[in-house]
Amino acid sequence: MKWKSKILSPYAKWISHKISADAKNAVRDQERILLRNLGFAQNTLFGKQHDFKSIHSYAAYKKRVPLQNFEHFRPFVNQVIEGKKNVLWPGIPKYIVGTAGTTSGIKHIPLSKQILPIHIKTAVNAGIHYAYKNGIMDMFDGHLIFLTGSPQLKNLGKIPSGRLSGIVNHEIPRWLRSSQIPSFKTNCIEDWETKISKIAEEALDTDLRMISGISPWLVMFFQRLLDMSGKENIIEIFPHLKMIIHGGVSYEPYKKIFQKYIGKQIPFVETYPATEAFVGFQDGPEENGLLLNSNAGVHFEFIPLDEISSTTPTRLSLKEVELDQKYALVINNNSGLWAYMIGDAVQFTTLAPYRLKHVGRSQQYLSAFGEHLLAHDVESAMTRAANKSDAIVKEFSVAPFVSSKNSHHQWLVEFEQVPSNPVQFAQELDREMQKQNFHYKDLVRGNVIQPLQVLPLNPGVFQKYFKAEGKLGGQNKVPRLSDNRKIADSLLALQKEM
Repeated sequence: MKWKSKILSPYAKWISHKISADAKNAVRDQERILLRNLGFAQNTLFGKQHDFKSIHSYAAYKKRVPLQNFEHFRPFVNQVIEGKKNVLWPGIPKYIVGTAGTTSGIKHIPLSKQILPIHIKTAVNAGIHYAYKNGIMDMFDGHLIFLTGSPQLKNLGKIPSGRLSGIVNHEIPRWLRSSQIPSFKTNCIEDWETKISKIAEEALDTDLRMISGISPWLVMFFQRLLDMSGKENIIEIFPHLKMIIHGGVSYEPYKKIFQKYIGKQIPFVETYPATEAFVGFQDGPEENGLLLNSNAGVHFEFIPLDEISSTTPTRLSLKEVELDQKYALVINNNSGLWAYMIGDAVQFTTLAPYRLKHVGRSQQYLSAFGEHLLAHDVESAMTRAANKSDAIVKEFSVAPFVSSKNSHHQWLVEFEQVPSNPVQFAQELDREMQKQNFHYKDLVRGNVIQPLQVLPLNPGVFQKYFKAEGKLGGQNKVPRLSDNRKIADSLLALQKEM
């Protein structure tokens, strides 16, 4: 054991105990955090408009502050960008994150000096906690890779702005920075394909022990490493690799392709870092769901997903949630977002402690025929069908195909390994979809729609799609499903060009 792991071990023990203690006190901490944040922001423009001074309970808060989306906040954020202080949170933000919204175009989310350290600390502590629990603290004795967006920032007004993953690069603790790959210069490369090649070059001859990134980026990175090294798998290149941290995209659909690339079972630790809040993290290899980050400056609310379109939806605090119900996630954070619907849907898997899983976007679903599918439905079905076959799925997206005689769901799939029996694979996938979603089952069995069809795509089509959209390498995720054919038709057009 080298010096970093020796020094970190006592801290890791303390962190692990604190995480366990916080989990037991989640409801109490959530109530305290809301009132504390309201107190800090009572003299802001938003706080005065909603009379924060008079709010002393969550029940009163719900009555005083209505649910908000980004369009409600845009006028306030514009004032922040213009240089006005004390608008949503005391002072001015330290950064502004530019993020692509599904309904609001480009969104600018303020990050206060209070919330950013929590993003960093949660990510670091999640890795430390998992390493301590699993006896792999020596992963900190080697090199670490963080696959992120460019750390180059531009000013919006006088406030530095960029992608969240790029901003985080500026805040990484010094003790981690000395082991970090890639170099700052390489990280600033804008063209993602060039950047990933350069990162692979820098990494090849190092003692790499931990890799962090979203699953599509990891797939590209592993492909490039294997191409450049001529090795059979990643463990041949990095024999001391201890952990892979991922988040933002479901791991399950990528599981088989990662098993193929890596060549050995190593821990994949999932995190849930949204721009507006670090929601949760995996706290053990056998745990079902991600531990809610309940004591980190953010108060969470939950709306039953079937009420999301209601003018007066039910708003629940943490102590009111139930198992296996799908909720739209609402946050009140220490950066000035209040009753803010971030667009994610979650489902609790345990209540003691509170663990949840991300099941899709609350506004991104497929219901062309009344089936009400979320990303979790199609991802679970694909994972189970692939596990029962020799297929290895790289990427996929689902869209409706509407016709007078043969309406169905069209699954556009890029395979790493095409199933030896495509018909049987499609049939199994349809069976799994019927298990996942009873609306879909009723539609198929009632002959309202036909069983799904799988359309294999050429290798590289999804990468080409993101490049054409100017989104390759950004914090972008393959849209798993859509109520229209815009994405599907774009993929098919690119397929014809190849």
